[in-house]
Parts: sequence; structure tokens; C-alpha cells
Amino acid sequence: MTQPTLGIGFRELFVGTEVEVPVLGGGTRSYVNFDNAASTPPLRAVRDGVNGFLDHYASVHRGTGFKSQLSTWAYEQARQQVLGFVGGDATSHVCIFGKNTTEALNKLARRMSFRPEDVILVTEMEHHSDDLPYRGVARVVHAAVLDDGRLDEDDFDRKLAALRGQVRLVAVAGASNVTGYLNPIHRLAAKAHAAGAWISVDAAQLAPHRRVEIGPLHDPEHLDFVALSGHKLYAPFGTGALIGRRDLFEGGDPDQRGGGTVEIVTLDDVVWAEPPDRDEAGSPNVVGAVALGLALRTLGAIGMDQIAAHEAELTRYALERLRTMDKVRVFGDSRPETAGSRLGAIPFQVDGLSHFLVAAILGYEFGIGVRSGCFCAHPYVLRLLGLNETQSREVRDQMVAHDKREMPGLIRMSFGLYNTFAEVDRFMDSLGRIARGDYFGRYHQEPTTGEFTPEGWAPDFEDYMPSAPPLVSA
Repeated sequence: MTQPTLGIGFRELFVGTEVEVPVLGGGTRSYVNFDNAASTPPLRAVRDGVNGFLDHYASVHRGTGFKSQLSTWAYEQARQQVLGFVGGDATSHVCIFGKNTTEALNKLARRMSFRPEDVILVTEMEHHSDDLPYRGVARVVHAAVLDDGRLDEDDFDRKLAALRGQVRLVAVAGASNVTGYLNPIHRLAAKAHAAGAWISVDAAQLAPHRRVEIGPLHDPEHLDFVALSGHKLYAPFGTGALIGRRDLFEGGDPDQRGGGTVEIVTLDDVVWAEPPDRDEAGSPNVVGAVALGLALRTLGAIGMDQIAAHEAELTRYALERLRTMDKVRVFGDSRPETAGSRLGAIPFQVDGLSHFLVAAILGYEFGIGVRSGCFCAHPYVLRLLGLNETQSREVRDQMVAHDKREMPGLIRMSFGLYNTFAEVDRFMDSLGRIARGDYFGRYHQEPTTGEFTPEGWAPDFEDYMPSAPPLVSA
């Protein structure tokens, strides 16, 4: 098998790619991070830009000092950067900053003022953050997925047609955080609009890897709302965004009330501010917004098509190597030849070994970070694993009893732009050893979490945290 070449030096654009971490048995190894679907390291441009901005940081809006004016300008420039990243138009769209995608989707669920008869159509593929917020505000109906994890678009069509006139919102992931499947979001948007509904896209997984186009409101395939997170876009400074229809946020009361959301307050009355101020209560995370803007500017300069091509090559190469491992089963689409039509999130199991244990050994003995479990998508993973209703209830009962030792789940490797083919090789060699039983640690499982830790060894985390410098007396 011929190993591809990296082609472009993406790795040098990122922070922490050459960090050494302690491993069981002594010594250190360079860390391999294949947990990018959960969170990503910062770009150097983000870290350096934030450090430079901190010299001039001040409270935004209404401050008359230079630092306040500059910070306000930087904050609003970041907003325009986010709008531009998804092709938004400031006359018809608004960008509202918040902590992350989860907060953005909760805000949307509260701000749409659903009626008791309204239905929200979601899919069985969704991350909990694109499902649970809606369960508290309206009736939620789930479109099914196929056995391999792809959206059952026929079932989607049937349910949309049967509930025509009742479906107010369609909520769908742009890409699965479990299997990397890409949903046909613009085709689904046209169907939703034809049925009189709006569509919201959870783009937390999609935005770091593919071009996102929200589209003009007159286009039948436009997206009404898009949510994304900075920590998945190489800007882990606590900011995400909800981008969507300005006409929704021009009316109604904000879901959170406080400073910055008003034009005028008297003892008897409140006049709310125009969007986006109306929906950004309190002092915002200016630094996080600036970081997100810097990241999107950098990704735009690289080119999303270039990013997608590199990650597709990584995915293809990984799937080719996984195909040769008899004891490893890949879930979802395991075909190397279709790597370009999916994201680089690859879920798998190793025969005879707990997903918790495999993930632990990779981390403790080989210095490789992955994730295991259900990835905040319990119904989807249980569907992929083929559990029936009785088995799913048994899993629920065990979880409620705080016993996760036998919790079903998968191991997930997921790529970022900075990952290399050499890292894939190291991962595959390590996984092969684990599958053969070639590991030396003795591991203890904690029943309440299901996680394994090596007996008699733990890293000293304090050694890896910077300490505050001593105070200097005047």
C-alpha cells in the first residue's frame, strides 16, 4: 500500500501538534489527537491574534475610550466574518453570538414561539443538542435512519407529507458526528419550504470541513438557520454562533433578559433593542468572537475545498488500512472509494474488547486520543448497533442504575486539518497490537462511568499546567 504525501504543510498552522505526553511504562510520546469531532486545537493565527488583541481588550458598546471602541469594532468585524463564512446577507440574516452550538439551538427553540399544535421534524441521526431543546417546546417527530446510519429520506418524505401544515421546523445535522455522513441539506430545505416549514442545520460538524451556504431567502433551497461552534473550528475560546433569519429575531421577547438587550427601560415599560443586541444579554465573550473570526478568516484563506480534499485522503487511507484488520468492524460507510462524500469521523469496534478499554489503552499506552461511547447521540448509536426495543430498555435501566460497565458504544477516530498520514500509520499499528492483545497495562473499570484506568499509575496533571508567577513587591 502506497502512503499518500501530505502535500501542504497544514500542521505548522496549529498549536500543540508536537506536544509530548506521558505514557504508561515510563517516558513520553508525541500526542496524536484523533478526537477532533469533539473539539479542536487552536490555529496559531488564533492564538497569536488573541494574545495581541488582549493588549487592547475592553468592554464593548457604548464605551468612549479607544480600547472600548477598538474592541467594539473587532467584535462586530468578527460578526461580519461569521456571516460571510456562511454566505449570509446582513439585510436578511443576523449572527447572534453565544457559547456554542448547543446554546444556539436552545435559543432557536425558545425564540420561535411554538404553538401546542406545532411539530418539529428531526432525525434519528441527531446529536442530543439538535433534539432535546425541541422536546421542551413542541411535539417532536423523528425521521428514521437506515441500518447503515444514513438518513432514510423516504421516511423523511412520508412524515413531512403526513404532517404537512403542522411541521413548523425541520432540524437536521449537516453531518453526523458519529459516522461522518453528509446530509443533503439543501434538498431537504426545498422539501421543508414546500411543506411550509423552516429548516435549521446543526453545522457543528459540517462547518470545519465543508463549505456552508445559507443561501438567499428567495432560493427554495436556502437554510433558515445555521448553528456552529468555535471549539470545533480551531478557535476553542468559548464562542459559537446562530446565523439565521433576521425577521424572526426582529420580533418577540429575548429568551434571556438583561444589560445590552434594550433601547429604553422605565419602571413600567421595556423597549427591546434591534437584533442582534436583543438576543445577546450581558457582557459578551469578545475574545471568543475575535478568535472565531480569526479562525474563519484563516480557513477561508486555505480554502474549504482544499481542506475537504486533504481530509478525504486521510479518510480513504485510514479506511484502506482498517479494511485489512480482521478483528475491527467499521460502522457506517467503510468504503475507501467514497471517502470524498463523507467526513473523516470513523466509528468502529474491536472484537472481544470493550470500547471503553480500547480507548483507554490507546491513550495510556500509545499517546493517542480518541473517544468512545455514544457521542451524545444515544438513539443513533443504538440503532447502528442493531439493538431492539427490549435491549434498548435494558441499556436505559442500567444507565439509570449508574452502571455503565456494559454500556453499548463505539470507538471513534476523527480527523482535523493538521492530522497526517504518519499519524494514521501509528494509530493503525497501535490498534493492531491492541486487537492482538499486545498491551501490558492492567486496567480497572469504574462502574459509574464505564471508563478504564491503569492500576497503580496516573499522570501528574499539575506538571502540565502553568503556574502563576510570584508577585513582585513594590
